[in-house]
Amino acid sequence: MTRTVEQHRAVVAALVPAQPVEVVPLAQARGRVLAEDLVAGVSLPSFVNSAMDGYAVRAAELAGAAEDAPVVLPVATDIPAGRTDVPPLEPGTVARIMTGAPLPEGADAVVPVERTDGGTERVALRHAPEVGAHVRGIGEDVEEGRVVVDAGTVLQAAQIGVAAAVGLAEVPVRRRPVVLVLSTGSELVAPGTPLRPGQIYESNGPMLAAAVEEAGGVARLLRFVPDDVEEFLERLREQVEGVDLLVTSGGVSAGAYEVVKDAFTGRGVEFVKVGMQPGGPQGAGRVDALGGVAVVTLPGNPVSSQVSFEVFLRPALRAAMGHPHPERPVVTATLGERWTSPSGRRQFRRGALDAVRGTVSEVGNPASHLLAALARAECLVSVPAEATELEEGTPVEVWLLEG
Repeated sequence: MTRTVEQHRAVVAALVPAQPVEVVPLAQARGRVLAEDLVAGVSLPSFVNSAMDGYAVRAAELAGAAEDAPVVLPVATDIPAGRTDVPPLEPGTVARIMTGAPLPEGADAVVPVERTDGGTERVALRHAPEVGAHVRGIGEDVEEGRVVVDAGTVLQAAQIGVAAAVGLAEVPVRRRPVVLVLSTGSELVAPGTPLRPGQIYESNGPMLAAAVEEAGGVARLLRFVPDDVEEFLERLREQVEGVDLLVTSGGVSAGAYEVVKDAFTGRGVEFVKVGMQPGGPQGAGRVDALGGVAVVTLPGNPVSSQVSFEVFLRPALRAAMGHPHPERPVVTATLGERWTSPSGRRQFRRGALDAVRGTVSEVGNPASHLLAALARAECLVSVPAEATELEEGTPVEVWLLEG
């Protein structure tokens, strides 16, 4: 069976439904998607306070104050930020006040310390302020009961800051999907282990686990399962509890010793050819023998595996978390060179973008094993399935891998 990229994207997306809501402390909320509007339980500011270090005054008493004709008044009290027992301001006096401190009853303006001689017992005030000068009113920033952060927002520093400012210690967010990542192949060994002839270091697992985390999910990495089908399934049964999605790489081609394909064929996973390069062999479904867990099988070549994740899994995971922008940012650029492409397969070529000229050039070549080229790439270039020759200057769709 052959699918288009869009058809297989829809199949994978259906396996990762919208995640439930959980409440987490603010310290754990960065990067999470807010599930409900955040409503201010208090106004910001919640009391009238000073916007400057200076002196709280009655503006009318300083009507004639000027640089060459200061008004001198006694300093009745000091009001640092955080003081809660602030006495009213008596007529004919001022209060030395700090930024953020409560304005005393009777005061209606603040004269900045720079417009005075800085006195502590008596102060010469060289400025006639208007009523309300350098005073922050109740609710000037946020009124109690108003929404301060909308549902669907990805929480970053500023949003966490305003949540804390209105008194919220916890926030409701979409749960992060838990993804079990498994790469198969008897030729694979752990990095740091001496290689024997015919062996390679296992890279897909760490790469895909990192991609899951970068997309916002929780990755669990499982390595070096047996090639025997029954032992393979038994090992997975021990690992899938609490898992939302199992992602495998390798073992899905048409050759012999394809343990993933052998284990999941007839058990709920449909193996198909997708009209794309790299990443043609794909599989997806739910496996009853593993408690109905959703399974997505990716090809084993490293570039095929990672490109497949970008095309199918990253948007599905982010959409399930309610992310407002599940897709990579897309721009249009022109080719900086001539390309050819096989008919009937949508290519995803690795590229480097010249933002000044608005051109994109290939990094490496289309081969699916060139992992170092993928690591240098800034973007994926989507070449339509029907395109076979693209001349220099042809407009193309570019997926930015940052952002």
